[in-house]
Amino acid sequence: MTFPKCSRCALSRPDPTILAFDTSAAHCAAALLSGGRIVAERFEEMTRGQAERLMPLLEEVLVEAGCAWDELDAIGVGVGPGNFTGIRIAVSAARGLALGLGVPAVGVSGFELLGGGDPGRAVADAAGPVLICLPAPRDTAYVQLVSAEGVPGPYRVVDSKTERLRDDEQSAAAVGAAAALFEGRVRVERAQLDPRSVSVRIAEIAARKVATGEALPRPAPLYVRAADAAPPREAAPVILDG
Repeated sequence: MTFPKCSRCALSRPDPTILAFDTSAAHCAAALLSGGRIVAERFEEMTRGQAERLMPLLEEVLVEAGCAWDELDAIGVGVGPGNFTGIRIAVSAARGLALGLGVPAVGVSGFELLGGGDPGRAVADAAGPVLICLPAPRDTAYVQLVSAEGVPGPYRVVDSKTERLRDDEQSAAAVGAAAALFEGRVRVERAQLDPRSVSVRIAEIAARKVATGEALPRPAPLYVRAADAAPPREAAPVILDG
């Protein structure tokens, strides 16, 4: 009989084994970090079907690396912002796996992938402040200003056609897939994250978070904006007693 490991055990390991995945965009991606290096990874482009594909994909990654589920020390997951349904799929899977395996689940946002709150500043590696710009629907962008010292500010949604960037945002270097929307209003750097490396970055950042030894909150979806779906206009049907 096997028992779940204590979720605090991973915090004492210098090089935890972390399974990371992301379905926040039109893809299903996963990577396994073990011994301080990526030992297996998968990336598949898809606009739908992530819910059915995610678990088999994770199994394939583990099999390729010769790793069993009970050897994992933590789960890393992309929490958005991005596709509403995709984010829910990944976060729900991460929470379920963490609970079943008795290990921590670590949420990593798209802003962190570009350096927001990450001392590594892997992509947003600029001398001054950086404005991280992530794609949002209908010519809008999710933005976050990161100071020259690497301190992230609050994130918000900006309509690139109708809204003016704040003065402190205009003085920063814009990076990310939506940075081009602000061309001419801010200095745009071409640095952005290759979608194929998303799960790798999630694993690396999750490992750094685990290594701090601090208690980690459960991952939660980062939506930034409300859902586009409108509430039903028709009244719910009346259920009669049989």
